[in-house]
Amino acid sequence: MPNRGDRGGAKTRARIAAVATELFLERGFDDVTIAQVAAAAGVSKVTVFSHFERKEDLLLDRLPGAVELLRSAIRERAECVGPVEAFRTLALTLVDQRHALSGLSDGVEPFLRTIAGSPALIARLRTFEHEVEEALTEDLRNDARFTGDPALVAALLIAAYRTVAVTTAQRRLAGHDLAETISVHRERLNLAFDAVEHGVFADHRAAPSP
Repeated sequence: MPNRGDRGGAKTRARIAAVATELFLERGFDDVTIAQVAAAAGVSKVTVFSHFERKEDLLLDRLPGAVELLRSAIRERAECVGPVEAFRTLALTLVDQRHALSGLSDGVEPFLRTIAGSPALIARLRTFEHEVEEALTEDLRNDARFTGDPALVAALLIAAYRTVAVTTAQRRLAGHDLAETISVHRERLNLAFDAVEHGVFADHRAAPSP
């Protein structure tokens, strides 16, 4: 198995992912085999599986990077910044960058359409959500600055972000104006993180009777 950290291994992985993505977007995820990806990339099936544990990861190859971005944002936040605010800052930065992980990059519609059309890819994303939630729970549990419930906060954060991301993906596929979609995405992110930070009904509670 090649060392995934070496330069040649990284280039091979990137080439395989790029070739696979092109095939998936052209033909549909479920209609492309690993053997076809390997042949198109000029490698063996063994090489493909030495870089990717699952077929789904060939298309969703940015997911490990997403985990590291989130964990770094939580771990490296300033003393006065809580984990919810750190996640918010990261999410809004991805919006500003029109990062691929935000779902707001140019030409993302074929990618989103391919995911929406494959139960296997949707299932992989759901599994990934649990993986991120577990990683975030672990980080919060080991964070001496955090005094809340790690599992609960992690679950709420991931659920809140997923809800916003899914709606944004639906808007992209429906052909909504991009500038408007970005504005709505940003607004809903802030609402979602406010809800986690302060409580869903915090602004709607009736004032206590005198």
